[in-house]
Amino acid sequence: MAPPIAVSPLIKTARYSALIAGIIYGKRRYDNLKPIAAEERRIEEEEKKVREEQERIAKQLAEASEESILK
Repeated sequence: MAPPIAVSPLIKTARYSALIAGIIYGKRRYDNLKPIAAEERRIEEEEKKVREEQERIAKQLAEASEESILK
């Protein structure tokens, strides 16, 4: 196997700069999106509670109408 080729310091600097810039960008993006996602989860939870309540009421009404027909 051939010995490794020395990488230019300019390329090393560019690679590490890009890595650090990506980490900083990702952190800022995450901090920006986190409250939005939390709000969406809160709204979805409220909608889920309302939907479950409506399903429960519909189920009770269906059971009540079935019972009245059978009796």
